[in-house]
Amino acid sequence: MYDIANIRNQFPILNETVYGKPLVYLDNGATTQKPQCVLDVINDIYMHKNANIHRGVHHLSNVCTDLFEQARKTVARHINALSDAEVIFTRGTTEAINLLAFSFGETYCRKDDEIVITTMEHHANIVPWQMLCERKGMKLRVAEIFDNGELNTEHLYSLLNERTKLVCVAHISNVMGTVNPVKQIISKAHSYGIPVLVDAAQSMPHKTIDVQDLDCDFMAFSGHKMYAPNGSGALYGKAKWLNEMVPYHGGGEMIDKVTFEKTTYNQLPFKFEAGTPDYISAVGLGRAIDFMEEIGMAAIEEHEDEIVKYTINQLGGIPGIRFIGEAKEHSSAVSFLLGNVHPYDTGMILDKMGIAVRTGHHCAQPLMDRFGISGTVRASFGVYTTKEDIDALVKGVDRVRMMMS
Repeated sequence: MYDIANIRNQFPILNETVYGKPLVYLDNGATTQKPQCVLDVINDIYMHKNANIHRGVHHLSNVCTDLFEQARKTVARHINALSDAEVIFTRGTTEAINLLAFSFGETYCRKDDEIVITTMEHHANIVPWQMLCERKGMKLRVAEIFDNGELNTEHLYSLLNERTKLVCVAHISNVMGTVNPVKQIISKAHSYGIPVLVDAAQSMPHKTIDVQDLDCDFMAFSGHKMYAPNGSGALYGKAKWLNEMVPYHGGGEMIDKVTFEKTTYNQLPFKFEAGTPDYISAVGLGRAIDFMEEIGMAAIEEHEDEIVKYTINQLGGIPGIRFIGEAKEHSSAVSFLLGNVHPYDTGMILDKMGIAVRTGHHCAQPLMDRFGISGTVRASFGVYTTKEDIDALVKGVDRVRMMMS
């Protein structure tokens, strides 16, 4: 049984009120709330254990180092990495992709090479590749999507050639909730000898991820979207790539030996982790993963899929509703417009009812251009989302319709 009451009781913020109304939090695609167990582990370190890691011989440093490296092992186990050395801690998906764009680009990319992305990518999986292309004189190729928000995989495959250096694709669209067939995309790209990056920012909180089964070369994700602290996340990469790639940042910890004539670099994963890391957030990420595994990833996926279907069904009965993205494989979020009402107006009125949704372009302006719109209203879900939350949303949207008609 999915004990939603017990799950919700572990999130103190869900007891808050907004404008005198109970908080209905439906902005999990932007960031999730934090369970008490994650808050406790952060507080415990600051109060009883805090010290810089890896560099000290004293007790507190050793304790924090062990906690940090155990968190790395937890992440590696959760995604079934071949080795925990393939997990590089970052501040989140954006930093992970920027790290890859620089290090992979400097190591493997040359003038007239190509990077393939899709129309539905978040800006974090667009702009770093544009910057690489501008720096190297490369070309960015963009795979199209269908009107229902599904990826046109045949068009993506048609873009692959001997100049393609990397395919970069979101596992789940942060706007539409479209689930892309990443395993098939990876297999096709590999038939051309092309590595693949999977942006798992929106899939890691909702689905079981097995990087060895997917056979992806790289994967990026953010902790704050999976009940962990802000400033936590990781880049997974196959060791064969990471060992060859040049570092992204220089400084402490990423070195083997430094002289004024030459510096040699540390082994994986430390080569890519210059400076003092946010080890407390990383430990919080490990605890958040434990929290999700205690619920069960299959149970989470089943619960949230039911919430998605319920939301589409209930909102669909409101006159004037238009869904943006109606893919058959759908997860984690529902985006919509209400007649001619501007999404900001819808979001602001819902806020006065205590309902938190996201409005705007969702860092996906090219996708908005594809649909000829300026933005959407997005409801996105988490482990604690209830059908009562959705009922409140539907009631609120219908009230907006009556107010703005």
